[in-house]
Amino acid sequence: MTERLWAPWRMEYIQGGADAPGCIFCDKPAAGDDETNLIVHRGERAYVLMNLYPYSNGHLMVAPYRHVAAPGDLDDGERAEMWALLDRSLAALTEVMAPHGFNAGINIGRVAGAGVEDHIHLHVVPRWNGDTNFMPVLADVKVMPEHLTRTAAKLRDAWRA
Repeated sequence: MTERLWAPWRMEYIQGGADAPGCIFCDKPAAGDDETNLIVHRGERAYVLMNLYPYSNGHLMVAPYRHVAAPGDLDDGERAEMWALLDRSLAALTEVMAPHGFNAGINIGRVAGAGVEDHIHLHVVPRWNGDTNFMPVLADVKVMPEHLTRTAAKLRDAWRA
């Protein structure tokens, strides 16, 4: 019997949805539907949302509301709030998912891995011992044990606590 791994949200990415017109980091908070748009926390100058195409379960992104491309374009308040939201993201992820570590960083430019080059955002990726298994190597597949909307709901609850 063949095992199947389902990740239906990936089809949009495969079919080019990741290159849709507009800016996801501007459009999602402006839509006002945080649950649908996987926004887990709103700050005054920046916010936190789930990555629709995660590297691992719980992958968050921190972005300023203002459309700016580079770290040097952020004002002092945006920069400070993004780092404060990184700290709060680490705490919420630790509470909800108990990872063993994290990767946090900014991809600047397409050659550096930025899928959205013109709106700076910080990736917060929870990691676990042994989370690099054979699936990404042999099948170019990552196993996500929990649906994004369920993880987002848990993180929203942790953020409120």
